[in-house]
Amino acid sequence: MIDQPDHSAPSSPTPGRLAELLEDLITEIENARAVPLSSNVMVSQEEILDRLHEVMDELPEELRSARWMVRERESYIARTNERAQELVNKAKAESQRLVSENYIVQEAVEEANTLVRNAENEARRIRLESEDYAERHLSEAETVLGELYRYVTEARAELHQSLPPAPEPPVLE
Repeated sequence: MIDQPDHSAPSSPTPGRLAELLEDLITEIENARAVPLSSNVMVSQEEILDRLHEVMDELPEELRSARWMVRERESYIARTNERAQELVNKAKAESQRLVSENYIVQEAVEEANTLVRNAENEARRIRLESEDYAERHLSEAETVLGELYRYVTEARAELHQSLPPAPEPPVLE
């Protein structure tokens, strides 16, 4: 984690002091001795570093705070982006789970529809077989009853047929 800037630094330096330090650095570099056969110059590394540190010390506290705030903001954005990516990944996983669940439900509905169609076909087959069975037995009963009716009709006809006259009983005299 980034440390918060030290607010115990001296109060804001004057803009003039900071500009003066920078001008001195520029002047020193412009007046530095040239290295033979090159466009480079020779400066005292120690002296330049001391002056740059002095410039750093003279930077306003607001600038240090602003740099700290920028680093904190970048850190916050990185954490937020990471969290957003986690949420996106969770949403994708949930979406895939729901799609998978929907697929399972669709398969179950298709299976149920197939079972219902098979049951309806089986019921139709059983009903037709039952009708055939009943028709066959009713036809047999009709035949038997027809024969019985014919027998009863013949028996009644015989019953109503005139009988020959009874022989006369013998007379005793």
